Amino acid sequence: MINLKRLKFACLVFSLLSINLTAAQEKKDKNEPRKSETPEVLPRPDFHFNGHVGRTYLDSDPAQFPQPVQAPKGAPNIVIILIDDAGFGQFSTFGGGVPSPTMDKLAAEGLRYNRFHTTALCSPTRASLITGRNHHSAAFAGITELATGYEGYTCILPKSCGTVGEVLRQNGYATAWIGKNHNTPTWETSDVGPFDHWANGLGFDYFYGFNGGDMNHWNPVLYENRNLVPASKDPNYYMTTDLADKAIAWVQKTKSIAPDKPFFLYVAPGATHAPHHAPKDWIEKFKGKFDMGWDKYREQAFERQKKLGVIPANAKLTPRPESLPAWDSLNADQKRLYAHMMEVFAAYGAFADDQMGRITNAISKLPDADNTITIYIAGDNGSSAEGGIEGSVNEMAFFNGHPEKWQDNLKVIDELGGPKHFNHFTSAWAWAMNSPFQWTKQVASHFGGTRNPMIIDWPAKIKDKGGRRSQFTHVIDIVPTIYEAVGITPPTELNGIQQKPIEGISFAYTFNDAKAKDRHNTQYFELGVNRGIYSDGWMASALSFPPWMAERGAFDPDTQKWELYNINDDFTQANDLAAQNPEKLRQMQDLWWVEASKYNVLPLDWRGSNPRMNGELMGRPSLIGKRKSMTYYPGTFGLPDAAAPPMLNKSWTITADIQISDANTNGMIITHGGMQAGYGLYLQDSKPVFVYNYLTLDWVYLKGKEALAKGKNKLTVDFVYDGGGLGKGGKLTMSANGKKIAEGRLEKTVPVQFSIVEGFDIGQDVGSPVDWNYKMPFEFTGKIDKVTVDLK
Repeated sequence: MINLKRLKFACLVFSLLSINLTAAQEKKDKNEPRKSETPEVLPRPDFHFNGHVGRTYLDSDPAQFPQPVQAPKGAPNIVIILIDDAGFGQFSTFGGGVPSPTMDKLAAEGLRYNRFHTTALCSPTRASLITGRNHHSAAFAGITELATGYEGYTCILPKSCGTVGEVLRQNGYATAWIGKNHNTPTWETSDVGPFDHWANGLGFDYFYGFNGGDMNHWNPVLYENRNLVPASKDPNYYMTTDLADKAIAWVQKTKSIAPDKPFFLYVAPGATHAPHHAPKDWIEKFKGKFDMGWDKYREQAFERQKKLGVIPANAKLTPRPESLPAWDSLNADQKRLYAHMMEVFAAYGAFADDQMGRITNAISKLPDADNTITIYIAGDNGSSAEGGIEGSVNEMAFFNGHPEKWQDNLKVIDELGGPKHFNHFTSAWAWAMNSPFQWTKQVASHFGGTRNPMIIDWPAKIKDKGGRRSQFTHVIDIVPTIYEAVGITPPTELNGIQQKPIEGISFAYTFNDAKAKDRHNTQYFELGVNRGIYSDGWMASALSFPPWMAERGAFDPDTQKWELYNINDDFTQANDLAAQNPEKLRQMQDLWWVEASKYNVLPLDWRGSNPRMNGELMGRPSLIGKRKSMTYYPGTFGLPDAAAPPMLNKSWTITADIQISDANTNGMIITHGGMQAGYGLYLQDSKPVFVYNYLTLDWVYLKGKEALAKGKNKLTVDFVYDGGGLGKGGKLTMSANGKKIAEGRLEKTVPVQFSIVEGFDIGQDVGSPVDWNYKMPFEFTGKIDKVTVDLK
């Protein structure tokens, strides 16, 4: 028999529990990201009218238009800022010597993550950032300029790895990409595309920036969507300011037109990648600030990091690699040069942060600013050591296997940071910027290459203002975190293509729980056979080549030395436990091979920039194909290097059919490359000039003594290559209308590549000048009928 009193009491308890559970759930819902509520297949099905359709509209149900897709209710705006080539110990927010007030402000309002990881290189990190997949899964084992024909190495983003931009766009977001795009195959970056791997084709409504690894900040080659941007006539033009202006304008326009539509803004300014360009007044602010040198800098940064709490109190400062010089071993001139290189770099980074602050400040004034997630990542990898032991004023010298001497760089010390040089500081300063860790960019085995500061601010949801988070996170975790925060189901099918599973793990669980247990428990690392594997607090690391070694010979991965670290106790990888724990090391090595097989890491490839940067030697696709003769017409300019005639290491002939209007006809006829290396054929007062820029180390000229006659002229430059290997010399001959007018010789030629980002132009010079005897854009004032390039 039922006891009515007990039943009533049970019902009362259940009712109270239900009320309490509901209240608790409502409280939790306010603080936790919402459950996914979007379809798994995108795009959504075509519209079908479901009402009654009669013979006419009079006997049919009322018409109903398909409605635009709405983002999930309450979906936040999202901003990702990605600084380039920045170390853990670079910016002041994480204890560095470069002021970063924008990061400071966001960190005070949000969270600092001190165990966030990247891939150790530009394109791979960026592919992971926009797809949520490991870089080999996304076919980006390296930068686009080093692509090879293996599945994980093509640098062609698979359609099975849909981007966060495309998914958000199809879920009601406005999307924009401002700045560096290093995820388009080099051979697809010309004006004829194809464009499905450009930013617009990857899900971004608006693009303003550059395609490639780096860019001259004074004379950039920029695109707005798919259109080449004319060079600015502002004598004080600087690219980072321009990018910030465009980001602010896009956000304000978007919110003016569609205030209820959330936006996704991805800003990648290209700073602080080489060239280290900075406004002169900003450089002057840092005069004398780095005279202490890199060894003392690391000690000072290390102490600041402990005070800030971004590294544990028991952390150890790792030693300088034996291959890098001690500051005290340098002479006075070296110290003066290297300290100034660091001053320029500091100005470069500080100004970039300042301009990012203009963007975040503009966003903070929007009506829904509190519901904006800002993810500020200080580096797509660690600080770059590609400037070499003695520093560089031309990064293409490094990529072409030509080391520079500090004595030569000292001669232009007062010009560093300006438009004449593609300068890069020394490897030792890069190591210092990565304090307190070992190694630098490219070294995926160690945290100096892979651990970067990350700051997340979300005023509406993150309550632990100024908090720190130490859960293990990786760049592949950004996309699933965004999806969870927005309430989006990662699509299993996107645009008719079955999708690879998201390989990252959302870390939204950390937003309001500093002590939450790690969920990302295993992660492999690999770049140029620098290998690493993280698993449940252990890290095994194997170094292959230091990043300043452009030429790389024989290597055996089976004899590669492995190190072992317990990073729960050893934050900086200072205590190698390999000798004490051989069984654990063996277990970690085996796990690395398992992960490598799983994510398209194989086959291992340790070749350096020479030969991998030479697309012709590597057999990458080319618009040139097997053609030996190419004819170009006026209006061909901004053609990227990968789509230009491959004129290295062979004989060639340039034939220009031109018309001279008067005795003062001037301008560029044909050029390839720019201030770093290249050639140009132009007229000055109707006199022909051919110049070959050998890595800014030497300029060889052929000059006609007499002006060309008015009317039609056929101008020819012929080069006969000596042969016998890469970068050899040869004979040059210039002719006008069949008559020889000048001859000379190139003792050396560029072996690998003229430039990463400056290509081929007819009738003007886009980007930077190939020499300093004319002013850009140096448009041809006569008429060009055609220019033919014949390859021998």
